Amino acid sequence: MNDPIGDMLTRIRNAQMRGKSTVSTPASKLRAWVLDVLTSEGYIRGYEKSTTADGHPALEISLKYYEGAPVIRELKRVSKPGRRVYMGVKDIPEVRQGLGVSIVSTPKGVMSDASARAANVGGEVLCTVF
Repeated sequence: MNDPIGDMLTRIRNAQMRGKSTVSTPASKLRAWVLDVLTSEGYIRGYEKSTTADGHPALEISLKYYEGAPVIRELKRVSKPGRRVYMGVKDIPEVRQGLGVSIVSTPKGVMSDASARAANVGGEVLCTVF
């Protein structure tokens, strides 16, 4: 797999289109950090560490719905393996005039765009969520 973050975001999108309550994805630290940001911003209920039937570590993501519609309306990968996107603190984009969130990988950890601006750090823009 070339793009583990892109794979996880696609699994979340597909599960929400089907109305699933949970979705499973292979575990990694970076995926868990991205899920921490999604949880703190209120886009998913949370996640748990588990193992698959063949013993590989996995993350079980609990999706969030409001009045039958998914809370996440749009989930886009920005920085891809073929084209990395790095931005300084002043260049980090606001998603939908601040209604959405950009998830940024900074030297101080993976955080939302608002947290990155508050910490005055830039980094790789992983994805945008609305």
